[in-house]
Amino acid sequence: MFTLPLASRAGAETLCTLFADAATSTVLSEEGPGCAARVTPASTFKIPIALMGYDAGILTDAHAPVWSFKPGYASWREEWKRDTDPTYWMKESVVWYSQEITRRLGMKRFNAYVTGFGYGNADVAGTRGKDDGLTRSWLSTSLAISPREQAAFLGRMLRGELPVSPHAVAMTAAIIRYGEVGGWTVHGKTGMGFALDAKGAPVRGQPYGWYVGWASRNGRSILFAQLDRDATRQETPTSVRARDALLAELPARLEKLAGK
Repeated sequence: MFTLPLASRAGAETLCTLFADAATSTVLSEEGPGCAARVTPASTFKIPIALMGYDAGILTDAHAPVWSFKPGYASWREEWKRDTDPTYWMKESVVWYSQEITRRLGMKRFNAYVTGFGYGNADVAGTRGKDDGLTRSWLSTSLAISPREQAAFLGRMLRGELPVSPHAVAMTAAIIRYGEVGGWTVHGKTGMGFALDAKGAPVRGQPYGWYVGWASRNGRSILFAQLDRDATRQETPTSVRARDALLAELPARLEKLAGK
C-alpha cells in the first residue's frame, strides 16, 4: 500500500469511481488516480467474510445466528453493544461479529478462502509483529485490494466462480441489499480504513472511504467501486459520504453505461 496525493477540493479526493460489467468484469468506466492502487478493504471485507461464514455453515440465514455482545469485544460504536444477527452485522458494520466468524473458521481455513477468492494481495498476516491476522488483517493492516480488484472479485462472486456454495452467494447478496435507486436494485457495502506509515501503523487522520457493490435491472448487473480519501477525519464517515455521492449520481451514470 502507498499514500496517494490528496486534492485541495474541500480537503478530499475521489481516488476512483469504477463501473464494470458483471457478466465479464470488463471495465465500462474508470475515473480517478487510484483505481489500480491497493489499500485496506476495511469493512468491505465483510462481503468475503459473509461468503465464508455461509459456505462453512457458521451463518445460516439472514437472521441466524444471533450472538450476544460480550465485554472485550470491539465496541467503539454504541450500536455494536447488543445482540447481533447477520443482517444487523452488515447494516451497522459490527466488527466483533466479523471477528467471531473468522475465529470459528480458524486461520488455516480463513487463509484458504482468501487465497481461493484471489482477493487483493491475499495477505492475512495482520499487524506487523503481532499474531492477529485472523481477526485484524482487513482492518488497516496487511490485507489490501484495489478498486479494480474489488470489482473483479464481485464479478466472480456473481458469476459463481468463487469456491463457495450458491447458498453462500445468495445469502451474502441478501444481507447487503441497499434497495431501489432510480429503477435499479442496488447491493453494496461501505468501509472506512487508513493508510500505513513506515512502521506499519495506521495513519488515522486521513481515512479512506469505500463503497462497493452492484446494481441490477432487467437481467443486467453493473459492478461499481468508489474509493475516496479525506485530508482530515470528518464528522460524517468518509465511507458514508462516498456511498451517498455515488448513489446520487448512480441512475444517470448507469443509463449512460447500460448500452455498453
